[in-house]
Amino acid sequence: MASCRLSLRVVPGASRTEVAGRLGDALKVRVAAPPESGAANAALLAFLAGRLGLPRRAVTLVAGAASPRKAVAVEGLDAAEAEARLLG
Repeated sequence: MASCRLSLRVVPGASRTEVAGRLGDALKVRVAAPPESGAANAALLAFLAGRLGLPRRAVTLVAGAASPRKAVAVEGLDAAEAEARLLG
């Protein structure tokens, strides 16, 4: 089964949750949830799973829990397909 790791730059507390495009080697994602008690991370993972058309368990935060730069593992898609779904 295909899998990949996405590099993200996450901005919590935004007016809405959305993929805002590329920022260097990462995808920029705005998240409406505040950066408190893991709320923004949980909202990020749920949003990504929905946009990718995957179950929530297929999207895992692997690095950057307390940082704006995050790495997310995606099971079931390769990197090209994941980015196409997120940016499309």
